[in-house]
Amino acid sequence: MPQNVKGKGNMTEQQELLTDYEREIHRLNRLVQASLVINSTLELRPLLSVIMDHVADLTNAESASVMLYDPITDQLRFVAATTNDPFVENLLNILVPLEGSLAGAVLRENRVIMRDDLTNDPQHFRAADAKSGFDTRSLIGVPMRYKDEPIGVLEAVNKKEGRWTDDDRRNMLILASQAAVAIKNAQMMEQLQRAYNELDQIDKLKNDFISIASHELRTPLSVILGYATFLKEDAQGEISAHASAVLNSALRMRNLIEDMINLRYLKLGEADLVREHIPLAAIFQVAQSDVEGLMQAKGHTLQVRLPDLSLIVVVDRLKLGMALTNLLNNANKFTPSGGRIVLSYERKPAAVWITVKDTGVGIPQDQLERVFEAFHQVEDHMTRRHGGMGLGLSIAKGFVEAHGGRMWAESDGAGRGSTFYISLPLPKG
Repeated sequence: MPQNVKGKGNMTEQQELLTDYEREIHRLNRLVQASLVINSTLELRPLLSVIMDHVADLTNAESASVMLYDPITDQLRFVAATTNDPFVENLLNILVPLEGSLAGAVLRENRVIMRDDLTNDPQHFRAADAKSGFDTRSLIGVPMRYKDEPIGVLEAVNKKEGRWTDDDRRNMLILASQAAVAIKNAQMMEQLQRAYNELDQIDKLKNDFISIASHELRTPLSVILGYATFLKEDAQGEISAHASAVLNSALRMRNLIEDMINLRYLKLGEADLVREHIPLAAIFQVAQSDVEGLMQAKGHTLQVRLPDLSLIVVVDRLKLGMALTNLLNNANKFTPSGGRIVLSYERKPAAVWITVKDTGVGIPQDQLERVFEAFHQVEDHMTRRHGGMGLGLSIAKGFVEAHGGRMWAESDGAGRGSTFYISLPLPKG
């Protein structure tokens, strides 16, 4: 008989031990699931909701909440509670002082606090219950820290059955550790998004300013260029010298305006193009009109050769037109007064080759590729005579490549002029 009793006792212990193992396995599985969900999002509000629901579930509590430390007010602020909590809206943004509150003690002393009965607890911050309408009877609070930095406090409130346990304590510490990292990452992501939005707004303001300023400046400057050119041609002596000074200054101003316009197009992709079927001759005529005043001001001869007026290209007329204008402005700038510039094109089997040839200062062989780099100029930036920011060729090349074309330069060296080539694919059929 005693042997049977002993056998039954061993069986009971084994069953209890098995039950404990099953419970522990279940707890660990739940923690793993919680960890996967917590680390699956970088959006703060959904993340907080997930944390709260898992805390309440794992501790068998009526509710759970997160309070984050506010360094401005030096207080804790409720930022989330379980999604099924009817008092959640009233609870959010309530401030909890660090002194004289259980949550404050959790954060300041970096320790876990468990209270099974808050009826007469002097540290219980009853103002939160009064403002939210929630009745807090018991709680467990654990600190959340990120790299020794206090983040906030994680709480489970009102144990549904019995008292808070060591399992509750362990579960809360694990969840608080994971939550602190996830919350910090989410906060940094929000800060990054805000910074990105601010930069995007600044970039939009910059582009708007450049667009408006360049438009408003170009019209009066064209008038100044026109009158200065007439005055230089008709006047003599000192007045002619003054007219030349005005004209040179206006030309430099025009170059700066063109660079301002180019700043908007430092980055361009094929998606930014608005393609249409258009005669290439029409784009040539617009580019010619755009630079004619500048060419005349420097005494250049501009020849535009159109061998086939019916040649159709499929391009963004504004951006290809700007590429040609940039090439012509570059030729104008680096060709001494009284030079000759030729704009022409030649049809190939599957492409059209556009050329801008000048009698300018030329390009050294080792600079033929580098001239297309943004902000690069052959002259030293401290001693150069031609001005500008060195963006025109880089923008032109970007426009051409966005069309699926190629651009390159050839030159026989210093003082022997340059030729710039654009190869654009022609529409099939």
